[in-house]
Amino acid sequence: MAAQDRRCRIGLIKKRRTPAVKILLLWCHPDPQSYSAALRQAAADALREAGHELREIDLYALHAQGGFDPVLSPDEKRSYLADTDRNIAAVQPHVDALRWAEGWVVVYPTWMYGPPALLKGWLDRVFLPGVSFGLGGSRHRPIVGALKNIRWFCGITTSGSPWWWLRWIGDPGRRLFLRGLKPLYARGCRTDWLQLHAMNYATERDRTRFLGRVRRTLSSRAA
Repeated sequence: MAAQDRRCRIGLIKKRRTPAVKILLLWCHPDPQSYSAALRQAAADALREAGHELREIDLYALHAQGGFDPVLSPDEKRSYLADTDRNIAAVQPHVDALRWAEGWVVVYPTWMYGPPALLKGWLDRVFLPGVSFGLGGSRHRPIVGALKNIRWFCGITTSGSPWWWLRWIGDPGRRLFLRGLKPLYARGCRTDWLQLHAMNYATERDRTRFLGRVRRTLSSRAA
């Protein structure tokens, strides 16, 4: 009888789902037929199947339609601190999506050791004062995080470089997302980093296994 009760408890534990949360999924790649597109789809499917509420932004498609300009203009630079509400209004849908989310996922290819220019421009124009951070009041604490709604972040990327080379040069892309931006989020924000290295030499088996890793991670580790 005791063994049967134990099996029942184990079955209940296995069926327990991660509480549903609101997730922003940002994808940045120019080719809708690429492996990166498959990673984006795997991430979206895993999150939806886990019961999470999802909003998606396809940066290249949006840019092609004239819906997003990654270039911070001279006027925006002048009003960056002096009139930040004006800058926020120019990218309001993106700001609303970021503020709505409890977690966010970015899928992109690593180019020249970092994110594509379009993604970097999104960070420049959307992670604004009053949105992602506020001034800290002193040179020893220059900013304070403002995205306290973000309790989980996941970066998914591919790179031509092998893992050991990226470690040798300091892994700038990973450091940007996992160290540079993390202080902007909620205290205790959980992070995941999934990267397929040496992409130019990856076999079909390598790519399939990495897709599986993405699915498994996003099915179980949302905020």
